[in-house]
Amino acid sequence: MRANISLINRLIMICAGFGPQTVNEASTLGWGTRIKGFIACFVVGAACTVLGVCMLFLPRIGLTLFIVFYTFGNICALCSTMFLMGPMKQLKRMCDKTRALATAIMITCLVLTLCAAFWWKNFGLALLFCILQILSFSWYSLSYIPCAREAIMKAVAICMK
Repeated sequence: MRANISLINRLIMICAGFGPQTVNEASTLGWGTRIKGFIACFVVGAACTVLGVCMLFLPRIGLTLFIVFYTFGNICALCSTMFLMGPMKQLKRMCDKTRALATAIMITCLVLTLCAAFWWKNFGLALLFCILQILSFSWYSLSYIPCAREAIMKAVAICMK
C-alpha cells in the first residue's frame, strides 16, 4: 500500500511538471501533506459541485443552493492546486500572459454569479454566469495542458466550416 502511494505521488509530480527540488521549494508543507491537502480540497470541491447539481431540482430554493454549492466547488477545485505548487507560485501562474485573461474572466464570473443570486436576485442572470463559469474554468484549465487550447480552437474551426 505504501509503495502505491509513493508511486501516485511521483506520477502527480511528473504530470504537474515538478521535480523533487521544485516541490520542496513550493511550500513549507511536506510532499505527503500537500498531496493530502490537494486531494481533500479537490474532493470537497467536486462533492460541492455534484451536490449543487442535485440541489438544482429542489423547488424554490434549489437554484440558490446550486449557485452557492457550484461556485464554492469551483473555488475549492481552484484552491486545491495551491497545495501542489504553493499559493504564490499558483497566483503567478494564474497571471501568466497565456492565462491572465481566462483567470480574470473566471474570477469575475465567480463573483458575478454570487452577486446575481444574492444581491440582484436575478436567477436567470445567475444561471448565465454559472454557464460562463463552466466555460471560463474549462478554458483556464486547458491552459495547463500543452497545445490543448490550440487543438480545441482548430476542432471548432473545422466544425464551423
